[in-house]
Amino acid sequence: MNKYEAIYDISVWLGTESIDYPGTPPFSRELIELPKDSAINKLSKFVMSAHSGTHLDFPAHFIPGGKHIDDYPAQRFILPAQVIGIKDRQAVRLSELKDLDIKPGDALLFKTDNSISGRCVSGVFCEKFVYMLLEAADFCVDKKVSLVGLDYGTVDRYEDKGFPVHRKLLGNGILILESINLKEVPPGRYTLFCPPLKIKGAEGSPARAILIR
Repeated sequence: MNKYEAIYDISVWLGTESIDYPGTPPFSRELIELPKDSAINKLSKFVMSAHSGTHLDFPAHFIPGGKHIDDYPAQRFILPAQVIGIKDRQAVRLSELKDLDIKPGDALLFKTDNSISGRCVSGVFCEKFVYMLLEAADFCVDKKVSLVGLDYGTVDRYEDKGFPVHRKLLGNGILILESINLKEVPPGRYTLFCPPLKIKGAEGSPARAILIR
């Protein structure tokens, strides 16, 4: 019998719901023809970016000499987490975070209008989405959080080509979980499971992200 009060799969479906950042290869799946006498009935070929769908960003994505997937033990991807409801429909701002009870090592997952509106599962990139301000990233650094999650394909505003939020978080050892869907998840405390694929030397990877409590 399931001993958990609730389990939420906060990943998006690759290929139907996933949003590809402009310039990155889109996800595709091809069914490969096999000899008729093969014991294998189906074989799929995937083409995608390391940042396709729900995925983790590691420091090496933006930080020279930064850590890769293989620099982290498996337990790094099982974390105490808070889902935080964000009312502002433009950005995650300090004003909605400063009075929260944040513990060192927490993962903060921001539930924004990206989830409520369905924007995060539209399958089409939109330049206007709820992003993080640098002041919110600074707050996360000050609170020593372990991971930040946002319900869109990037935490930075689309116009910010320097990716300041990525650089601030990753430069301080905070992992980034992008393209999650929190529409059905009530704000509150959970345990987050988000293991990446085991790819040596990779700066990012798709992940299956699940919240339980």
